[in-house]
Amino acid sequence: MALPFFLILLLLCTPASSEPINIAAAANFMAPLKTIATDFEAQSGHKTRVSFGSSGKLYAQITHGAPFDVFLSADQKAPISLEAQGLAVKSSRFTYALGQLALWSTHASYRDKLREVLIVGDYQTLAIANPKLAPYGEAALQTLASLGISKDRIPRVVQGESITQTFQFIHSGNASLGFIALSQAVSFKASARGALWIIPHEHYSPIQQDAVLLNRGQPNPAAWAFLAYLKSQPARAVIESFGYQLPAVAR
Repeated sequence: MALPFFLILLLLCTPASSEPINIAAAANFMAPLKTIATDFEAQSGHKTRVSFGSSGKLYAQITHGAPFDVFLSADQKAPISLEAQGLAVKSSRFTYALGQLALWSTHASYRDKLREVLIVGDYQTLAIANPKLAPYGEAALQTLASLGISKDRIPRVVQGESITQTFQFIHSGNASLGFIALSQAVSFKASARGALWIIPHEHYSPIQQDAVLLNRGQPNPAAWAFLAYLKSQPARAVIESFGYQLPAVAR
């Protein structure tokens, strides 16, 4: 359930003497979070420190004691697991964004036929984020399976440790095409720089990205204020502008 507006105002008006918020965030959310964090700091006076990476690596760091207050994952599994282990504040978890997968290539000759290029295997290298660490990598494998593309029909795969590294493989030309987050395509204007195919949702399981308050952040009013702001309409508008879909209710 969304927080009442008066409660959001109360949290935002908490004295700025609170400790800075240490945020661990999935790499796909880099562009919108930079805008959201800047707006939040301007309105609240609180400071944020953000570390980006694959959800799997950030999860491992948190379980080994990394000093984060808030975790913005690219899936639900990691936050739920942290709750089960007693490392996150129960009832603080909510879905802040619904991710969308895209296939991208810098080759303009693939424009309007990227789906067919992928299916036929008429390319040299495909970039995919590590499915064990990055939910978008898992969604990419689901898409290949849904399209009936077996491993022997893929010329060569390069695997990124995060969706950011995967994007870099494609951008640098080290991969002919690859799966990225739609948010990356939006921020980079990828559709104007090659070929882009937004993968229909029926090809992969929903990418529900959950936020959760970690135990270390529980006594920090700024961490609570940030999560409240993430549910606010201004933050949701930023999230949507970067190609994410929004949950029906920011609960």
